[in-house]
Amino acid sequence: MAAPAPVPALPLSENHPEASSSWIVAALYQFRAVPDAAALREHLLEIAARLNLCGTLIVAPEGINGTLAGSREAVSEWHAALIAAGFTGMEYKESSSAEQPFKRLKVRLKREIVTMGVPVMPPEEAGQYVTPAEWNALLQDPDVLVIDTRNRYEVKAGTFQGAVNPEIDSFREFPAWADEHLQGQEGKRIAMFCTGGIRCEKSTSLLRQRGFTDVLHLQGGILGYLEHVQSEQSLWNGECFVFDGRVTVGHGLRVGGGEMCHSCGWPLTAQEVQHAHFERGVSCEHCHAQTTDKQKQQFRERQRQVYGQE
Repeated sequence: MAAPAPVPALPLSENHPEASSSWIVAALYQFRAVPDAAALREHLLEIAARLNLCGTLIVAPEGINGTLAGSREAVSEWHAALIAAGFTGMEYKESSSAEQPFKRLKVRLKREIVTMGVPVMPPEEAGQYVTPAEWNALLQDPDVLVIDTRNRYEVKAGTFQGAVNPEIDSFREFPAWADEHLQGQEGKRIAMFCTGGIRCEKSTSLLRQRGFTDVLHLQGGILGYLEHVQSEQSLWNGECFVFDGRVTVGHGLRVGGGEMCHSCGWPLTAQEVQHAHFERGVSCEHCHAQTTDKQKQQFRERQRQVYGQE
């Protein structure tokens, strides 16, 4: 079966944040066969380092996946370099950050660009794309099973109305969850979503491999939806967890109000930050009972050294 033409990137909407801050954050991925992933990793590392980018890029035999940040000029040059390297069908989206969202640059060589641990069909055999403009209709259709494929700590920050939360701690757990909870529903219409779309590519491929025929996924993921759907029409509740210093973003991809507990990694709401067990860099209500007084003292010292916090 011939591969379909690459899905074009969604055009920027009117509520896309302007590049008024110093950091442009580019989230991207593309499934594409890479004959020599190690050589590509070295090539892209050299470019990203020269451009003084920060963030993480994963390179694997099945493609690339990452989020990197830099100046407007650097990110534009980075985008052009990826296209020149053959990644012409990327899911690519930009947002902005007033502060440096990553501490350093990492370009890693891995077996998969998002780890599921189960071989799946090629991406051209994945489910059907649904645009952000069409997504609300699926959410409101009682005959459609909508599944959030993200980890439980991500779902905690926000999700779509009526979506099923598999309560997984790692994407590796999704195949087993699907086998247990979706068995016998091969004829049902299923729609899935994740942060940027990459986990849904694999999730829908997995279900089609398991015999499901009517499988869909949100083009551009939650980030695409928050960028293109006005808040007045939105069926999204909360904010979207992102894997950088911003912690969460909201509609228009504007920085949200989330804060991360640096002890356990959970995103915290404004209310949870006010909890008696919250101590910045030390503990929150989710992990306070899981660390000893000695460990908490070590965390306080780390916080003092890194942030000058007494």
